[in-house]
Amino acid sequence: MAILSELVLYPIKSCAGISVREATLTRSGLSVDAVYDREWMLIDEHGQFLTQREHPRMALIVPRLLSDTLELRAPGMLRLEIPLGLPDPDNEVTREVTVWEDTVLAYDCDETTATWFSKAIGAPCRLVRFHATATRFSSTKWTGGSAEPTLFSDGYPILVVGQASLDDLNQKMQAAGRDALPMNRFRPNIVIEGIDAFEEDYADHFALGAARVKPVKPCSRCPIPAIDQASGEPGPDPLDILRTYRSKAAMDDKICFGMNAIVTEGDGERLQVGQPVTMTLAF
Repeated sequence: MAILSELVLYPIKSCAGISVREATLTRSGLSVDAVYDREWMLIDEHGQFLTQREHPRMALIVPRLLSDTLELRAPGMLRLEIPLGLPDPDNEVTREVTVWEDTVLAYDCDETTATWFSKAIGAPCRLVRFHATATRFSSTKWTGGSAEPTLFSDGYPILVVGQASLDDLNQKMQAAGRDALPMNRFRPNIVIEGIDAFEEDYADHFALGAARVKPVKPCSRCPIPAIDQASGEPGPDPLDILRTYRSKAAMDDKICFGMNAIVTEGDGERLQVGQPVTMTLAF
């Protein structure tokens, strides 16, 4: 029987995730205590988004949800707490920010926060938060024409990975004399145990209680899986091994691991680690 084996929320794009036992599934992604996946993001002076691709030390910024703040820790830094409540509309500071091809409105966090993050990653940056009035949607090319919301994710509200897919890769890594990798290298939101390796590629949908999560696009991989999430340093790099068997013609021969997904039913459904998952194949 397939089960939901892991749920991970990433409050700040490209920073460390929070592994949770329960989360609310929404069309925009996972939510825990009204904090949404990729609700915050770092930007440069031009409003362009920043990730571990350019700043691998972002992996070392570790969030923790407190009652009314998001606590952040990083090596050599005093802890920082960010209020979870939205800014006062009369005093909010906003700016337009760009993530890939989308430009949206965001709340600009204060100078103290910008200074903390700039020191943490070793480069000038600012922290922004997805604005309450902003909208951003996944590519309708892959959603069948449906307008599916997302926040600051790379493009889709949910990333699903099967545990057996990582196990398969780790067998190949170890056969090549390399260390096995933890799942956090691939930064999924939902991990499913009890399906075959890469079977998520062929799923029409996953049923989790009343919810339906539909994989729509293979997740093409950038250099982030090569970054050790515990040290912020490269290695061991799985991409050369993945390239031998995970290049997909439908994705212009890009290396793919995991599936980007949307929520077709069950907006607001509560998910729990350990709950059963039913997979329906697309053929």
